[in-house]
This record gives sequence, structure tokens and C-alpha cells, in this order.
Amino acid sequence: MKKLKSVSPEMVVADREKVRATVTEILQRIRTEGLSALQDYSNRFDKWQPLSFRMTTEEINACIARVPEQALADIRFAQEQITNFAQAQKASLQDLEIETRPGVILGHQNIPVSSAACYVPGGKYPLVASAHMGVVTARVAGVARIVAITPPFQGKPNDAVVAAMKLAGADEIYCMGGAHALAAMAFGVEGIEPVDMIVGPGNAYVAEAKRQLFGTVGIDLVAGPTETLVIADDSCDAELIAIDLLGQAEHGVDSPAIFITDSTLLGEQVIAEIERQLQTLSTAAIARPAWENHGEVIVCDSPEEMAQVSDAYASEHVQVMTRNPAFFRHRLKNYGALFEGKETNVCYGDKVIGTNHTLPTSRAARFTGGLWVGKFIKTVTFQRLTEDASWQIGEYCARLCALEGFAGHQRQADIRVERYKPKIKAA
Repeated sequence: MKKLKSVSPEMVVADREKVRATVTEILQRIRTEGLSALQDYSNRFDKWQPLSFRMTTEEINACIARVPEQALADIRFAQEQITNFAQAQKASLQDLEIETRPGVILGHQNIPVSSAACYVPGGKYPLVASAHMGVVTARVAGVARIVAITPPFQGKPNDAVVAAMKLAGADEIYCMGGAHALAAMAFGVEGIEPVDMIVGPGNAYVAEAKRQLFGTVGIDLVAGPTETLVIADDSCDAELIAIDLLGQAEHGVDSPAIFITDSTLLGEQVIAEIERQLQTLSTAAIARPAWENHGEVIVCDSPEEMAQVSDAYASEHVQVMTRNPAFFRHRLKNYGALFEGKETNVCYGDKVIGTNHTLPTSRAARFTGGLWVGKFIKTVTFQRLTEDASWQIGEYCARLCALEGFAGHQRQADIRVERYKPKIKAA
């Protein structure tokens, strides 16, 4: 294995300690000062001072009315695809009840959380698609109260984002963003009831807020900068590979874009082609530093090594454009979402195809997948015994409790043995 392009040693790294300290202060102020702190941070960070952060029905309808019909039709199409796949996923979650031994009935039930806040980023870009990914998925899961939150974009609520939230099925829509908005959702402030769960992507401060709020509320995952990794051989052309790398690099100046191949020539061609495309890409101001500081080109000796290297990166997105993409699907284990073949790409998954774009980053794909209906659902167990099963299990349980020194536990079992075990009559 060799690297034709490595990460720059001068790359900008987020000051994690500064982010952590800032978020800690924000959360503490929201918890203790409530609405006044929320208003202060909204004005400070977003220059946004609404009479109410919750949008009225009239305000929502006015946003929808300003969105072109074609855009509304496209939003509905995307939401239909996401709904269809989410429904199929939910159908795969089956309740269970089984008799494991005579009289011992065990099972589980799948119960949606009661309330969830779905965060839709809106700093650099108004991420309309994030409304689908959070709100639609929560609705299909059966969440009773769905709250959608998004920061103001260019000084006001973004019409298309608000329309997408409403069409997706949000019960409440708030125009506010950042760590302070998540704190308000977790703790509750005047006029805002707290939620049980917060989901959705965001910047470093949003991600850190989710990390610190976990436990007070549930979260989907802690998502960092967007990542993409392309695996390709010389059956694919450099133009296609280059735009698929740059198309994700434009998310942010800290977005990694990794190319893995077994062809040195193709690796060199991709480097040259990326430079050519950057000359005309309108988002080059973001994509160029992302590529220059976080882009890599790795040449491997075999497809097996390509798969091993990809799994070591555990990228958010892995796109395979080789002669035999199924080879990698059967070998890869660490990725947020896999895109198999030249005909698909990460953008399809980001916006419309039906899978969810809220995915693990920072190598978290080693231990978790992305947002899906199952994230909004608690799988809880139940048990039921007959009297005969109770005393039989009780005898084992009492001895095991004694082994651990739990006298009260032991008595719980013993009393049932005494009550339910048939008495042997003396001759």
C-alpha cells in the first residue's frame, strides 16, 4: 500500500476543548435561566429575536406558499421514498412471545418513544433533506409528539425547510439552532416542553451538545464532519470519481474525502481531475480546503487490501465503483452507508433515494449504524409464569441469590417456592 496524497500536517483541527467548554456553559445557562438565556444566545449567535421561537400555523403556511410547486412536488417525492423504506424497516421489527420452558413465557414489545426533536441544520446550507430524515422516520416509527427545529437562514426561517418539516408531519416547528436550541429541547423552557429524544446532524457545537445531553435525553448518535470514501478500480473513470469525492467535500472545510484504488495511474488521474473540476465548482471555496487538508489517495495491492483499508477508516459513506462491487459488500464491515456500483452515489442517499443520511462519523461505524425507525423505538421485555414454573425457577433463583449475598432477592424467590410448590403429604 502507498499513499499518493496524504492528509496535510497543517490541516485545521477543531479546538475540541474550546467547543466542550462553550457548550457546557450554554447548557448550564439554559438549564438555570431558561427562556432568557435562550433568547440571549439566539440573538448573539443568529441575530434572531422572534416574539416566539415556535412558528404559528399562519407563519408555516406562509412559508409553504412561497415555495415553488415543483420544489414542493420534489419534497413530497423524496418523503415518499423515505416513508416507503422506513415502513419496510419497521415491518422487520416484530414483537416476540415464546414459552422457553413449561409455564415460562418471555417476550419483547417494540414501543416508540413518546416525543422527539428532529434537528435540521441551516448554517452554510438549508438542509431540506434533514427534515425528511428526522421527521418522516419518527412519524413512521410512531412517535406521538414530533418537534422540528432549525436555525434561521439568512435572517429568517427558510421556506423550503419549514415546508419540508410540515409536509413530513412535524407537530411543532421552532426556528432556533445550535447548542442552545438542543438544551431548550432537553430541559424545557417557558413555552417549550422537553422531549425524550434528540436526533439529527449539526456542527461541532450541536454534536457536543448531544454528547453532553445524552442521559438527560436519548440521542441517535454524535455526528461529526461529513466523510466519504470511494473504492474504485480502472473500470471507472477519473471524472466520475472526482465529482463523487468533491460532492461530499463541499459539506465543510473539515470533511474528509478518501480514494482507495489498486491502480496508481487511476490515482494520479483522479488527483489531476479534482484539480481541474475545482477550477469551475461553485463551492470550491469549501471543497478545496477540505480536499487539500483532509483528502487522501491510497493505492493498494489487491481488492482484499482495499477492503481492509476501508474498514480501518470506517467511513460514514463508502462508495464502490469496481468491476465486481458485490465483492466488497460481502467483505466490508465498517461503514455508515454503502453505495454499490457506478449507478448510485452518496448524493442519492443524502437527498432522495429512501435510506437515511444521518450516519456515524469519526470511525463510529465500527459500533453503530445510522438513524432509522429502530432508533425511535424501545425494545422492552416482559415475562409471565405459571405457579408451577414459578417455584421451579424460584429454587434456582434463591440459590443464585445466596451465592451473591442478596438476602432480599433470595427471599423474593423463597416466598414463591413456599407458596407455589406442591406440598408432599406425609404417609
